[in-house]
Amino acid sequence: MKLTLVPARTGAVWVKLGMQTFFKQPLALAGLFFMFMALMSVATMVPLIGLPLAMTLLPAVTLGLMVASREATQGRFPMPLILLTGFRAGPVKLRAMLTLGAIYAVGFLCAMGASYLVDGGGFATMYLGGKAPTAELMENSSFQMAMWTFIGLHLPLSLLFWHAPALVYWQDITPVKAMFFSIVACLRNFWALAVFAALWMGVMVGAVLMLTALSGALNAPTLGSVMLLPALLLVAAMFFTSLFFTYRDSFEAPGDATPTKE
Repeated sequence: MKLTLVPARTGAVWVKLGMQTFFKQPLALAGLFFMFMALMSVATMVPLIGLPLAMTLLPAVTLGLMVASREATQGRFPMPLILLTGFRAGPVKLRAMLTLGAIYAVGFLCAMGASYLVDGGGFATMYLGGKAPTAELMENSSFQMAMWTFIGLHLPLSLLFWHAPALVYWQDITPVKAMFFSIVACLRNFWALAVFAALWMGVMVGAVLMLTALSGALNAPTLGSVMLLPALLLVAAMFFTSLFFTYRDSFEAPGDATPTKE
């Protein structure tokens, strides 16, 4: 396995490819993303073990979205079962995926637990409840410290797992090695990923501003609030579509996938 170094501008290429690929198979990729969201939501509803279960499943299900993106780049229609690719790749890879998931779940819960110790659970309750923080809450110093504690711990955890499921699946390496190579690749291609993240944040903010302007122009104040969630979910689906390209161009191409040419 060989790590590939890419220039910062490749981050913009990844965003562009994610959008282009999504619109090649919009129904399939949007449907798979909504299935992904539904699966995570259902998993969290399991009494007592819901959150750890969802976090354990997350790496393997995210891999399914990456495999779907690869299928779309090759002109094929990704079928719903592709979302379960990580669970259907044989006993060895299944154990590896579940091991990755278990490690991620422990790391996530530790990060969330650390934030709980800072503010007594205010940030954790808001985050896990999927609620937007109020202005009063955002001004609370303990809440801010808890938020930054979680972000500071979760960011390196995310880098460890950014490429790990794909490396286990396509490169046949162990979970621990996959995590190591993942964070090394992310750090070596830091500026490309920084551009990638900044552009997706810009796309999300742009979508919000566009809806706000449209609702104002049409004098329909409820239009923005009604369309906001579908618009953000659409952006999220394109973001997940683009993850495959960050992996593909950071390592030797899996199978017959072709790296981005600069």
